[in-house]
Amino acid sequence: MLTQSDRLTDTILFGKSLRLSDLPENTIPRTSLADTLRKRRQRLAKLVNFPVMLWSGCRPSRNYPDNRFPFRASSHFLYFAGLPLENAAVRLEAGRLELFMDEPSLDDALWHGEKPTRDEVGQLIGANVAYPMSDLWTRAYGCATIPVQDVIVQQQQSNLFNRWLFSAKHLSWIDWELAYAIVKLRLCHDEGAIAEIRKAIATTVEAHKAGMSASPGAKTEAEIRAAMERVIMANNMTTAYSSIVTVQGEVLHNEHYCNPVHHGELLLADVGAETPMGWASDVTRTWPVSGWFSPSQRQIYEVVLAAHDAAIAQIRPGVEYQDIHMTAATVLTEGLVNLGILKGDVEELVETDAHAMFFPHGIGHILGLDVHDMEDLGDLAGYEMGRVRSDRFGLKYLRLDRPLKAGMIVTIEPGFYQVPAILNYPDRRAKYQDVVNWERLEQFSDVRGIRIEDDVLVTESGCEVLTAALPTDPSTIEGMVRGW
Repeated sequence: MLTQSDRLTDTILFGKSLRLSDLPENTIPRTSLADTLRKRRQRLAKLVNFPVMLWSGCRPSRNYPDNRFPFRASSHFLYFAGLPLENAAVRLEAGRLELFMDEPSLDDALWHGEKPTRDEVGQLIGANVAYPMSDLWTRAYGCATIPVQDVIVQQQQSNLFNRWLFSAKHLSWIDWELAYAIVKLRLCHDEGAIAEIRKAIATTVEAHKAGMSASPGAKTEAEIRAAMERVIMANNMTTAYSSIVTVQGEVLHNEHYCNPVHHGELLLADVGAETPMGWASDVTRTWPVSGWFSPSQRQIYEVVLAAHDAAIAQIRPGVEYQDIHMTAATVLTEGLVNLGILKGDVEELVETDAHAMFFPHGIGHILGLDVHDMEDLGDLAGYEMGRVRSDRFGLKYLRLDRPLKAGMIVTIEPGFYQVPAILNYPDRRAKYQDVVNWERLEQFSDVRGIRIEDDVLVTESGCEVLTAALPTDPSTIEGMVRGW
């Protein structure tokens, strides 16, 4: 049975015509959205001694004014306001929340359906008071903020505070202090956040299963993508990022779906759902289109899987994420040496970044309201204070370099890629000429890219693989593709 909170939330998220007066009495849930948000702003109040104002943003137009891009609220706003309210703002101070939004107009009701009033929304999120947007300027003095991605609203923020707000990566004064406090809060998830991410993951798992089932009969990458995103859309969710569904797995962020798919090829699918309240998932699987790995494909897959499993086995509070990356790099390198692709001592090969010829990116990243959570703040969230990115070939793309804590959710996603731009780059080709067995490598030409990615919750005693319901075992994956 839907609770009062659930039904009103549906009104905001999905546009149903529903009002508080339509709902039965005594249906307030024991643990409401308002309770979760209240705890978050109370925690913020312990970290900052100044008021905070955050905007949700608005939708830009695609061409003519009424044809607009889908709306996605600022993640920092969502963390404290909970709901994707367009053209809204909140002011936080000493644990209090002031909501700013305009009442729905008659035009809104005509074109988009009846919406909750400002006071109804305020009640749902536990606001202490609710004002129209025109009152923002009266409450802005002394506030810290984080600029939104939307340029129009960003300009409004700059005008209101009478200081330039260029981007969330370049903050000064109390805005930087606010960003640092938000990172402390959002790095470790509360129960409400984890519950939302579990919802996103459950849908994502079913989407990947649908993609596997669709592969044998598909003619193009687009057909497999459609089968996967259909599951996400059917669950009233969106994709957390542009889906990667490709036989060109060596292109790390391939967002094109025009290639035909043929038996004998591998398909790499990096697809994740996002809940209506903005919480993300991020999962990658690689499978044979025909349902059978070739001997060479299976050999490389098992090397990547070994690196994946070794990395996850190391996850627990206090462990350095960079050490997990190096574990994966070492296991991957050992596997490539055993296959005869790399030559030499494993430790020396890793020390000289020879593995990065085939595994150039980091082992993963933090996950939350954004698929690469809080990366709008640059490396403030990903890197422990005082640390900077390495210029080493094998480390410069590492997105997370800090000790793990209980409550963090991280991705683990090692891979093997044959990227022509890397393998044929003159300087690197010369540097690794004697440690790569180029003739042996040619025998694995049917492996363009393999990545295996899971979402992992750091617990007090170890970790929980949240995406464990989606198998990684190659024989099981073959059976799923073939429909067994």
